[in-house]
Amino acid sequence: MEIGKRGIPKLREILRRQRGDSESSDAPDVEFVYDDADEHTVELAELYSYTEYPDFSLNKQAFTEHFAQYGRHDGGWSTANDSLRSNYLLHLLNDIEMADRARRLQLLRSILYLCQGVFGEAETESQLMSNSRHNVFLLYESGFFVILIELLNLEAENSVAASAPLRKPAVSIADSTELRIILSLLYIIVETMRVEHADDTSHQQEMKATFATELGMPMFNNEPVAIILFNMITKFCNGSASHFPVKKVLLLLWKTILVSMGSLKELHQTKNEMRRAAGLPEWPEDNVEVCRNIRASTPPAAGMEFMDGRRSRQARQDAFDPFSDADEEEEVANSEDQSPGTPRPGSPVAEPVETPVIKVNKALPWRSKVREKDLEQFLAQTRQKFVGLKVHNDLNSLAGLPNPIHEGVKVLKEHIYVSLSEVQIKQEEEVTKNPLSQPESDIAETAAEALYRSMLPNLPQYMISLLKLLLAAAPACKPKTDSINILADVLPEEMPTTVLDSMKLAIDVNRHKEIIVKAISGLFLLLLKWFKLNHIYQFEFMSQHLVFANCIPLVIKFFNQTILAYVQTKNSISVLDFPECVLSEEEELSAETLETGDSQTCCWRNMFSCINLLRILNKLTKWKHSRTMMLIIFKSAPILKRALKVKHAMMQVYVLKLIKLQTKYLGRQWRKSNMKTMSAIYCKVRHRLTDDWAFGNDMDARPWDFQAEEYALRSCVDRFNNRRYVNDGYDPDFKPVDNNLQSILGEEVQLTMEFKMNYEKWLEREVHGTQIDWDLLLRH
Repeated sequence: MEIGKRGIPKLREILRRQRGDSESSDAPDVEFVYDDADEHTVELAELYSYTEYPDFSLNKQAFTEHFAQYGRHDGGWSTANDSLRSNYLLHLLNDIEMADRARRLQLLRSILYLCQGVFGEAETESQLMSNSRHNVFLLYESGFFVILIELLNLEAENSVAASAPLRKPAVSIADSTELRIILSLLYIIVETMRVEHADDTSHQQEMKATFATELGMPMFNNEPVAIILFNMITKFCNGSASHFPVKKVLLLLWKTILVSMGSLKELHQTKNEMRRAAGLPEWPEDNVEVCRNIRASTPPAAGMEFMDGRRSRQARQDAFDPFSDADEEEEVANSEDQSPGTPRPGSPVAEPVETPVIKVNKALPWRSKVREKDLEQFLAQTRQKFVGLKVHNDLNSLAGLPNPIHEGVKVLKEHIYVSLSEVQIKQEEEVTKNPLSQPESDIAETAAEALYRSMLPNLPQYMISLLKLLLAAAPACKPKTDSINILADVLPEEMPTTVLDSMKLAIDVNRHKEIIVKAISGLFLLLLKWFKLNHIYQFEFMSQHLVFANCIPLVIKFFNQTILAYVQTKNSISVLDFPECVLSEEEELSAETLETGDSQTCCWRNMFSCINLLRILNKLTKWKHSRTMMLIIFKSAPILKRALKVKHAMMQVYVLKLIKLQTKYLGRQWRKSNMKTMSAIYCKVRHRLTDDWAFGNDMDARPWDFQAEEYALRSCVDRFNNRRYVNDGYDPDFKPVDNNLQSILGEEVQLTMEFKMNYEKWLEREVHGTQIDWDLLLRH
């Protein structure tokens, strides 16, 4: 206890440092590179909580005993030949299906030890990861993945395991031991198959492609893996399975969808392929790549941004222009004196700049876009002004219009962008108007299509459950009830008694919540982007249910905190992260140990979560006036403006997009007081050539149109779902009728049990008791 008392001041100092210096206005640029996921080793490390550390030795012990007994080999796994390894895996496969629960647990631990890289026989991290990768391919070839899915489904439906924690005062990590091991095994297999490796052979690449296809197919009870995991999350949130390790379920669900559907890079390629198939030109811009070439600007100062009139005109221009030459010269002069921050080991960071000269692109980063609707509105207004006539469905006739209007129309036509969504909406309108002459064409059976069809019956419940978990894990959000305990797979059986153990558990809990937010935000963004690409009404169906479940105010509440401190939070203990915790010798926990690895400039997962949530909010509110008004009602402008303090270009771009949506409604005084923010919007956000976002003259944004807009969208989505998934692609009013007597008489009719029990009464009433003119009936 004396050691604990002496360490208290040191621990308090560490806690204060972990909160971050949020008040500093001179925050450095954030070293962060956005990607589908973090580095492979980091993603594996986040699978385990620090409370699970003793399980590693149990896994090693279980494998050593079992392999020595059944492997008939004096050495370890690394010295065994391929024949012995294959025979041992087949032996494991047979025993898993027949063993009792206790025996099966030991076998699962042995398999998990293999997936963890046989760390007892590895000396370096690269050797461990190579062993893990090789063993994962062996397990998949031996058929373990299908068996593990069946075991997962059995554990998820185990009512005895679900009721046992209810009789205890608190749920702990011991209540989900077997389920945690199965989920860890599945996650390591999926994560290993996801990552591209330079040493992959052609056979291994084929296995990865087969695995990705298999993930999206029905596997157990005619359900894909993702639906099994979605149902587990729903059970956890409604309280019927409080022992589920929800973090592992969410991570596995996120990576399952990422592998089965594809990465963001594959999404961009698929988008261009679909545009070519629809007769549209390819779109070369990739949002992530463009944002990497944008320079982060200094966040606007609090309060009024007007410069003192006594300053020179050049000083005012430099202050208002975030990309002024003076700023560039100052940055170049100071670039040599500023040492770059040290990133977290294993995380992707920006490449170091080789030359001290910073080359700034003076052109705007995005290609401007114009919708056909915008061009129609522009022509309608100019024709009404100069000619006084209305011409419908004509974008070419310019008779009677002055030459500047001709030049304006030419510029607009050069930047016309027709999206896939517009093409899909037009096709739906044609099918609705002409159900017989223009029926729907064959539907491509993509991974997104199969997942949407499986999710459709319970999609509202899935969205509500995920938002409940996001609310429970968000640091700035306090749920009204404590019905959801998301710490079931992090709390130990016995609570810590020392200060150091309490400190470790506190870090573990915060880290646990951050990983949950990361998984949910990545999952939402993947689903929205792939559904929007597959069909716009699939995206709108999911979006509406997110909006109805209060996703917009939840995300705004998430950002209602000191975001700069959140992205700089360091809730990690490097010596307890996998694989370092199993490769290095076990050392006693101390204040210095907790501080190890504390030099990172940002937390990768928190930056990833923030950018994902901003992108989700943009997708939900884009072109939706009613949802934009929700941003204004919940006073999101000052909250989002505080997020600009994080000096990262991609995050600033999506924050500025959300502010741009609101500027026309915030009033002239707000725009005058935030000119630096307005200038940053002009420099960083894509231009819509006819959008007067900075002036507030949008006549289409009428408050009384908001409800009608949502109702019209809902009716289109419901009509699409009913025709495509309920009525097999036919409108029920126009479905062909079978009038062939032979086929009708030969059709099998399913009779209800009630009808069978009362058949004699029905026969007496409808046949014997009724006079039927059979000649007249047959004649007609």
